[in-house]
Amino acid sequence: MNRPMRRAVQSTTVLSLAIALAACGQTDATQKPQAAPGGRTIGLLLPENSSSTRYEAFDAPLIKAGVAGLCPDCTVDYANADGDAATQKKQFDDLLAKGVKVILLDPVDSKTTGPWVEAAAAKGVKVVAYDRLAEGKVAAYVSFDNERTGELQGQALLDALGPKAAAANVVMINGAESDPNAAMFKAGAHRALDGKVKRIAYEQSGEWKPDVAAAKMTEALHSLGKDGIQAVYSGNDGMAGPIIDTLKAAGAKNVPVGGQDASIDAVRRVLTGDQAFTIYKPYKPETDAAASIAVQLVEGLDISTVASSVTDSGTLHIPSLLLTPVVVTKQKVAATVVGGGLYKAADLCTPPYADACAAAGVK
Repeated sequence: MNRPMRRAVQSTTVLSLAIALAACGQTDATQKPQAAPGGRTIGLLLPENSSSTRYEAFDAPLIKAGVAGLCPDCTVDYANADGDAATQKKQFDDLLAKGVKVILLDPVDSKTTGPWVEAAAAKGVKVVAYDRLAEGKVAAYVSFDNERTGELQGQALLDALGPKAAAANVVMINGAESDPNAAMFKAGAHRALDGKVKRIAYEQSGEWKPDVAAAKMTEALHSLGKDGIQAVYSGNDGMAGPIIDTLKAAGAKNVPVGGQDASIDAVRRVLTGDQAFTIYKPYKPETDAAASIAVQLVEGLDISTVASSVTDSGTLHIPSLLLTPVVVTKQKVAATVVGGGLYKAADLCTPPYADACAAAGVK
């Protein structure tokens, strides 16, 4: 699979979504077009709900709300594959059978989706790749700049190591090899780390699964010893938690571990100092863009006001919106995930974390 190469033509502000609001004109209730069954239904297929809490907690409800705000007579038909590509294929086929005209797809395994997308296109169905780039001629792609995300992870790990970086053995527990985003995170992290640390001493895929990540961390400890690991790159927060637990159980100390997704448990670990950083990807700009593009495609409108950059994937040039994530350290929790509205301080700072929140100025 060719790794996507992005042209730097990115949208400068998510406020351009306001243009989309004006573009998606509301149809008078007495003059609705007589669409085919499912024609004003937008399919939404998300990949998992066990190894990452974000999809059920944020993506699905925010996309539904975004679609409802733009198109009151549109509906969202949602399903989660729980990490199983065969289940997602059935969900995709079910949406085609229902006659939907637009599908937002976050693939479990992007390498399998080419024939799905082609089958949809043959029926006049537009597929929008959401968060992960699906194979096939998708109509648009909405995500964060994933190589930049990896670079930010790598640089944040270097910052956590400080002057110890040059002599550091680093362990990398990457995401699933079936996920193209994981390859881009990995490439970006290597760009930041290679030549700045002593070596990447152990590197394996954790498959986005907490138990696999813990097992790989155990292997690394057996290979390098608890004193032979100075930092750990974790592909996401779901794996970072068990990695940290495994290091603690082995008696390893002062080993910075960083992830991404800004899950609430990870932010709490950042506050207590157990996790060095996480990466905050503000969900609402991404979900708003996905909802806007989907509604415009349902309405037969031009999507270039939102998908104003281009992702090159092989011979395909895909209209895209790529957003920039934010590093969250203890000092930045208040200004980022709390200030940005992801979490309320009261929800984040439950009694076990009250002192850590106070020390970080989260209130």
